[in-house]
Amino acid sequence: MATSRARTLRPVPDTEPRMVFRTIHGYRRAFRLAGSGPVLVLIHGIGDNSSTWLDVIPHLAKKYTVIAPDLLGHGRSDKPRADYSVAAYANGVRDLLSVLGVERATIVGHSLGGGVAMQFGYQFPEMIERLVLVSSGGVTKDVHPALRLVSLPGVSDLLRLLRIPGAVPAVKLAGAVLGHINGSPLRPGTLLHDTSDLVRILSGLPDPTAYEAYLRTLRAVVDWRGQVVTMLDRCYLTEDVPVQLIWGDRDSVIPVGHAYLAHSAMPGSRLEVFHGSGHFPFRDDPIRFLRVVEDFLDSTAPLAFDEEKWRQLLLTGVSESRITGGPATRTAVLGAMGSDERSAT
Repeated sequence: MATSRARTLRPVPDTEPRMVFRTIHGYRRAFRLAGSGPVLVLIHGIGDNSSTWLDVIPHLAKKYTVIAPDLLGHGRSDKPRADYSVAAYANGVRDLLSVLGVERATIVGHSLGGGVAMQFGYQFPEMIERLVLVSSGGVTKDVHPALRLVSLPGVSDLLRLLRIPGAVPAVKLAGAVLGHINGSPLRPGTLLHDTSDLVRILSGLPDPTAYEAYLRTLRAVVDWRGQVVTMLDRCYLTEDVPVQLIWGDRDSVIPVGHAYLAHSAMPGSRLEVFHGSGHFPFRDDPIRFLRVVEDFLDSTAPLAFDEEKWRQLLLTGVSESRITGGPATRTAVLGAMGSDERSAT
């Protein structure tokens, strides 16, 4: 049974994030900034913004410089008619870090942000120190049917109904009702666990520019068949990169089976599965999330990028069985999707 979000964190003095703005390529980019020390970049998911990290930023900022951007088209960043592909988002993160004078960083990505983090590591391997992938997109094509449905042109127009006065409060009320039956044994593995976060994200869509940016982003990464872009065929390039995977075993947006598949495809990666958590494990249990991330940061050394080794990895490539994990691994992954195991390493 899922736990309620009663485990809140006390604020840490002098590490509260401030909102900062920079204009890059003519567009205003917003980001939250806190702390000092080695750089951590926290990248949110689709339709979300940097406020999703507010519970954990002050605590991470005790030892690190934390940069949490609002991706273009999200939050308080501009929402132009632009390229909203995963590669474009990775370029945007690189540009922001360059403007801020940051040469290398540990990248933490949630959902879409996890796909952006992996793409960033692929495009700019010399800039990455570690990867933390949280309920990450971009592992394989499977994704919740609702996202496939919303990506269709006709169906996506239904989201415009959120602009009708009173629509968002009605959605919030429905979410509150559903939240009271969260964890019902009659509905295991449903989206009910994440209702409050999904309503929070939907509440930002009545703004026309946010709505259009959301659809462009969604259609860049998902179609009726599932996720369009995956990084599974390039996971072998993380051979020397310290990687921490964090997932909730009740995640029905991006099922926990993706975590086991990514773990098998990323040599040396660590996997922590949060029992009872959904798509937002860092909000469900921020204390455990911080413990896992801080232990990972303390026990691993930043990647020392070797250009020649990177070139050799590209030349050598990887076999199909390594990408898929082979028949034995695929069987184990399918079994794990129904597992209640707390973690795997």
